[in-house]
Amino acid sequence: MMDKTSRHLTPPGGFTAGIEGPACDPEGFIYAVNYDRQGTIGQISPQGDAEVWVELPEGSIGSGIRCDAGGNLLVADYVRHQVLHIDRRTKEISVWAHEPSMNQPNDLAIMKNGALLASDPDWDHGTGNIWLIAPDRTVTLLDGECGTTNGIEISPDERILYVNESLQRRIWAYDLTADGAIANKRLLIQYDDHLLDGMRCDTEGNLYVTRYGKGTVAKLSPDGKELGEIMLKGKNVTNLTFGGPDGRTCYVTVADTGNIQCFEVDCPGRCRGMWC
Repeated sequence: MMDKTSRHLTPPGGFTAGIEGPACDPEGFIYAVNYDRQGTIGQISPQGDAEVWVELPEGSIGSGIRCDAGGNLLVADYVRHQVLHIDRRTKEISVWAHEPSMNQPNDLAIMKNGALLASDPDWDHGTGNIWLIAPDRTVTLLDGECGTTNGIEISPDERILYVNESLQRRIWAYDLTADGAIANKRLLIQYDDHLLDGMRCDTEGNLYVTRYGKGTVAKLSPDGKELGEIMLKGKNVTNLTFGGPDGRTCYVTVADTGNIQCFEVDCPGRCRGMWC
């Protein structure tokens, strides 16, 4: 694990420095924001062929993406304080949830019942929130006493919510209930250097965390033990997802190279089959 390195899936420079997402649909295509220019979503084939898939509404810029059980896209629109829904077949874009008091929804985690949990950082003040968007689209503040919340993920058994704080370099774990309530906040791990960004679990509950500025993806056990790191070609690693025929390909967005890179893992991603 320690010696693993990534390979380029798409050519460097195809995405802007705002590359984020990513997510995979049931057919194996990968989606990431800001392909070619800001305000777009790019679609990438498993072979690495990329194109602009949709233009977001004027003034909207995406960040984290998740696919629901039907493979439709849910996109955090950090400019307009909302989450967008994009029908994968028709490309029709609609507002899934809007909350004016959000700072800028950054990343999303999804439960099997369709509930979303969203990180919501305030970069200027070093603070952040965690929001629940229920299946009926009602929006509830779960924790408003956080640092700069960014990466967010759910354990395979949906009993733990993981949230990291970029500037504070901390990852927190919460107990999670079936209706999306959280409790028992505890520190999973704290780093001394570099920032934290997107993260995802595999089906064994291991957590893959992007280390922005270090150029690695760290693999952590469910109790926060460091199991190894994967080196990327570039330093500003922003987010990741799992895909491929068996769910064992990890796709990573890298801002300073402006592309998607990938590597193989031992265990499928937790999002496999939900979709990713």
